[in-house]
Amino acid sequence: MITKQLIAPKSIVVVGASNNISKPGGKLLKNLIDNNYKGELWVVNPGSENIQGIKSFASVNDLPAVEMAVLAIPAAACVEAVEVLATQKGVKGFIIISAGFSEESEEGRILEQQIVKIIDENNGSLIGPNCIGIITYAHTSVFTTPIPKLVQMSCDLISSSGATAVFIMESGIPKGLHFASVFSVGNSAQNGVEEVLEFMDEVFNPETSTRVKLLYIESIKDPDKLLKHASSLIRKGCKIAAIKAGSSQAGSRAAASHTGAMANSDLAVEALFRKAGIVRCYGREELTTVANIFHCKPMRGKRLAIITHAGGPAVMLTDALENGGLRIPVIKDSEAKQKLKSRLFPGSSVENPIDFLATGNAEQLAAIIDACEHEFDDIDGMAVIFGSPGLSPVRDVYQVLNQKMQTCKKPIFPILPSVINVKEDVAYFISQGNVYFPDEVLLGKALTSILKTPRPTEEKIFLDHVDVPEIRRIIDRAVDGFQSPDTIHQLFAATGIPMVHENTVTTVESAVEAAQKIGFPLVMKVIGPIHKTEVHGIVLNVLDIETVRREFKRLIKIKDTTAVLIAEMASGIELFLGAKYEDPFGHVILCGMGGIFVEVLKDVTSGLAPLTMCEAASMIKNLRSYQIIKGYRGKNGVNERKFAEIMVRLSTLLRFATEIKELDINPILGDGDHLVVVDARIRIEK
Repeated sequence: MITKQLIAPKSIVVVGASNNISKPGGKLLKNLIDNNYKGELWVVNPGSENIQGIKSFASVNDLPAVEMAVLAIPAAACVEAVEVLATQKGVKGFIIISAGFSEESEEGRILEQQIVKIIDENNGSLIGPNCIGIITYAHTSVFTTPIPKLVQMSCDLISSSGATAVFIMESGIPKGLHFASVFSVGNSAQNGVEEVLEFMDEVFNPETSTRVKLLYIESIKDPDKLLKHASSLIRKGCKIAAIKAGSSQAGSRAAASHTGAMANSDLAVEALFRKAGIVRCYGREELTTVANIFHCKPMRGKRLAIITHAGGPAVMLTDALENGGLRIPVIKDSEAKQKLKSRLFPGSSVENPIDFLATGNAEQLAAIIDACEHEFDDIDGMAVIFGSPGLSPVRDVYQVLNQKMQTCKKPIFPILPSVINVKEDVAYFISQGNVYFPDEVLLGKALTSILKTPRPTEEKIFLDHVDVPEIRRIIDRAVDGFQSPDTIHQLFAATGIPMVHENTVTTVESAVEAAQKIGFPLVMKVIGPIHKTEVHGIVLNVLDIETVRREFKRLIKIKDTTAVLIAEMASGIELFLGAKYEDPFGHVILCGMGGIFVEVLKDVTSGLAPLTMCEAASMIKNLRSYQIIKGYRGKNGVNERKFAEIMVRLSTLLRFATEIKELDINPILGDGDHLVVVDARIRIEK
């Protein structure tokens, strides 16, 4: 819960402030004073009656009523202080910057829990402990610098780490990025990134609320809350980018299945962010670059004009953009091209990249931008690269660029690499309210990340011809462990997932009977061993009864084999689906090419159950091997919609059968409209 007293308190007490501004409490008080906090301000410090010109009380017991408290005292002293402040002084907003809590020891964790209990019981709000504090329009309760100039319609920053919040601000401010608020949540004892985002969603005002949110997350404690409120904010017109640090691969080491070996919390994060519409970043520079793109006008397509007076950066930007799926189209309007070329110096190129040479000037840049804006219809945006070797003044170029960024309807992304030679001109450009990009490759990668991030998905579950009561009956009857083919058949039948005709047999006689019933050609597989190919436990293209007899006798003797599966021999492109329950996210679903390719290529995409048809279609299209699924060189492909529907049905099964902890379907064979599951493995853990 975030209270108004935390965001805009009418009075603040800093417990543990001092005259020493090299200490957190002293620096935090100085920041409040220097940034003109307008409410009543007090200090608790038994050693002095006056701290930095502010009245000091010897104890929290001596304070008048106060709305917010910042604690910069040893962890062991915080519980008693919070008790008095919450129960006797009416404090509803707490920031504890002190360390020594759950991040350090079990004793610290207990202290932290005691503090949260007191604050909860008194309807208060806590940020921290072990944080740098928060910055809002009302107060700058942090002990760090820089303190950014707050601009209402810029961006909100929510960070698990205080130091990282500082470094993100230091990355963004020199590039023109402004901030509206900064929240460092530290240990997130009561309020973490999810709760602050929830608050921003609940108080969102389309007229006044900030539209860009930047997140640095070290632990996602409540994925559902993050998904709900991030999706809600994006649907309201916000844009969100996030770094998720600390995703571990360790959980895959003991996995028994292909899915278990590949699925991990990082894939779960990837799937969660896509489901919510969050642009995922992997570092501070990427995060602030994405934020600056958010502050430019939106791209309505994928076609970009590169305007440059330097060849190298244009080539690197072209590579980054086209590798990420954007297009640098050749400009086709020959008359408009010729008209533009007549206004440039000889040797200039108007093909795209549009190169107006190192000697190009402000007038020529204006002409190029105007042509891209008004005459070149196959252009959706412009990247302008302009630096300086330091030979002559270039302020007029930056003035033109500033003016065009305000008036053009198509977005302009200014790449200004000369941060030393013309730093005063770049400072002027920023002072006009602009953002810029010092590195063209980082801009290219960030642009492609944004354009590849889907909109938030619908919140509904696919139920057409899915028998949920039957699914629950089957699951309730099942025992823990890997399930029999019969159980898997029943589950897939209840879910509407097509499987090949097959029978489980334990004798030669039953194998012959099953073969005659199903018809040739057949496939025979051992039941029991997890990796059948490694024990030579699969026989393909069985054509007669004699082979059935011979191979049954061989297969049944393989170690750990309990029975043999007789199944129809299907053909087509081999596909793979898998799922693993990844706490606390739920089921991570994987799709990719099947057979041995799932191990060799590891070309998989991930999603979180339940999936929509749009999500499933996007997962298929994002595979590197997508062209094989589409069909190539005259070979039949796979009906993508039917493949997507199987994925969605599988996600519905998992939604109502959370006891399924691992699932592999490998392969699904697809030939045009005909898709059928050939082999599947399901592990249940209740």
